[in-house]
Amino acid sequence: MLFKGAATAVITPFNKEGIDFENFDKQIDIQLNCGIQAIIVCGTTGEASTMTEQERYEAIAFTVKKVNKKIPVIAGTGCNDTHHSIRLSKDAYTAGADAILVTAPYYNKTSKKGLIEHFRTISESVPIPTILYNIPSRAGMNIDPDVIKHLAENCNVIAIKECNLSQMADVIQSTPDNFTVYSGDDCINLPALSLGAMGVVSVLSNILPSHVAMMNKLFLENKVDQSRELFYKSRKLVNLLFIETSPIPVKKAMHLMGLDSGLLRLPLVDMDEKNAQLLKDEMINQGVI
Repeated sequence: MLFKGAATAVITPFNKEGIDFENFDKQIDIQLNCGIQAIIVCGTTGEASTMTEQERYEAIAFTVKKVNKKIPVIAGTGCNDTHHSIRLSKDAYTAGADAILVTAPYYNKTSKKGLIEHFRTISESVPIPTILYNIPSRAGMNIDPDVIKHLAENCNVIAIKECNLSQMADVIQSTPDNFTVYSGDDCINLPALSLGAMGVVSVLSNILPSHVAMMNKLFLENKVDQSRELFYKSRKLVNLLFIETSPIPVKKAMHLMGLDSGLLRLPLVDMDEKNAQLLKDEMINQGVI
């Protein structure tokens, strides 16, 4: 198991020149000091689809050096072109990532056979393990349990970031014991844990890392009532973090906390003022700001 508990899908702080590494450094420090068990860099929350290959490499290499093996660094390398994903995966390996996170190919999509070949080919391109990322709302297709089972049994695929709660029990029940399932969404974190997930890949933990880390830790220590209390406490805030396309709201939330989350890159734009006020009000209510 690569990690157990809470991992943060970190934002990428951009400035007009590129990545703002000074603020990136500060944000990673916060994660390391708050009990987070892994960092995902160049994921959806990091706006990886707008980054050049050089920027991706630099972001991964910087994170690896900063983390210094304290916790695993997982690099998002998925896209809808298998060969491009292979190139990104090789770069991630060269930069020192501990694993790669690969989504289903979006837009052009594929068949089950194509999915197996897509993930198999990518996983064989690097010696570090592959984590699948199933997010049908963005990819436009689902990675079915039988495909996940095949990959878990036959490829260097060790885990999945699963956003489809309706199939999570089937995935956990059908895959080998050494295959790990993580909640891919903060809003299903507690239900996923109750089904047997071993943690979460979180957006919320960009702003509340200690809270998310403790919520998962308590559940995994069978302190379910205390974990449930934390889950419900942050539930409204989680919903507001996804009121617009992520990472728009979480970058706004970080800004409200005095953390320089940097610029958004088109096609993402600043948060609607009405939604931003709702987010701010809830953050005040929670005592976050």
